[in-house]
Amino acid sequence: MFRRRLISFDWAMKKLLRSKANFEILEGFLSELLKDNIHIIEILESESNKENKRDKFNRVDLKVKNQKNEIIIIEVQYEREFDYLQRILFGTSKVIVEHIHESDAYSEIVKVISINILYFDLGQGEDYVYHGSTSFKGLHKHDLLALSEEQQELYKKDKIFQIFPEYYLIKVNNFDDIAKDTLDEWIYFLKNEEIKEEFKAKGLKKAKQELDILKLPDHERRAYERYQDDLHYQASMVESSYTIGVKKGVKRGIKQGIEQGIKQGTIKGENQKAIEIAKNLLDILDSKTIAAKTGLTEKEIETLRTK
Repeated sequence: MFRRRLISFDWAMKKLLRSKANFEILEGFLSELLKDNIHIIEILESESNKENKRDKFNRVDLKVKNQKNEIIIIEVQYEREFDYLQRILFGTSKVIVEHIHESDAYSEIVKVISINILYFDLGQGEDYVYHGSTSFKGLHKHDLLALSEEQQELYKKDKIFQIFPEYYLIKVNNFDDIAKDTLDEWIYFLKNEEIKEEFKAKGLKKAKQELDILKLPDHERRAYERYQDDLHYQASMVESSYTIGVKKGVKRGIKQGIEQGIKQGTIKGENQKAIEIAKNLLDILDSKTIAAKTGLTEKEIETLRTK
C-alpha cells in the first residue's frame, strides 16, 4: 500500500502551522493532549521566528483559551537537544516574566504550560508521555496543601498546581506505534509522519490535507529535504562524537589502569624487598636502626619480631 508522506511536525511548526488557516491542526493536538477544548487566540513572537535552519532555539508560544474561557500561554518546544530540563525551566520562567507588567499584582501571573516534543532520549523512563506539576506535601502529616476559599476566588483556580507551570514531555521514540486512543494517534503521526485512514483525533484530518509533501512548492520541498538531511547529519555527528568519546575514554582508562598497576606493583615489590632485608637484620640491630635502613616503620619491625 502506498504510504502518503507528510511533513514532519517540527518543520510544520516552523513554516505552516503559524498561519491562522492552519490553527485547527495545532488546536486539535493541544486539545487531545490537555483533554480540553483549546482555541488559539494568537501565536506570540518567539525564538522560532528565526529563519536559519541551524538556529539553536525552536519554540512557539501560543496564547490560547480553554473551555472555561481561561487565557493560557502554551510553549511548544521541539528541538533535539540535551541540556533540556534546565532549558524548559528557563523557558517557562521567561514566558512568565514577559507577560506580567510592573504594576500588576502577582495574582495576575499567567498560567504557562510547556509542551515538549522529544525526538531524543531524555532521562530514564519507559512511558512516552510524562506530565509534571507542582504540589506541596506536608513533611509530618503527608497531606497536600490546598487553596483556601478566598484564594480560589482570587486566583479563579481550584488547585495549587493550576497556578504553577505544567510540563508535558512527549518521548516520541518510546511510542510502540500502537494507537490506543486519540492522543496516541497524534503521537503516531509525530513519530512516523503518517496518518492512518482510521484515525479520528482532532486536527488530524486537517493535518492530512495540509501537510502533504507533494503539495509543497518546489523550492519549499527542496528546503524541507535539506532540513531532513541536516537532521540526519546532526544525529550522525552526535553518535560519532559519542562513539569517539567512549573509545577515547576506554583507551585512557586502560592506559591509566596499566600505569596504576605498574606503580602499585613497584611499590609492593619494593616493600617486600625491605621486609626481607629487615628480617635478616633482626638479630643484629635494634628496630630504630632497621627502620632507618629499610624505610619501614618501627611498628612494622616489631611486628616482624613477633612472628
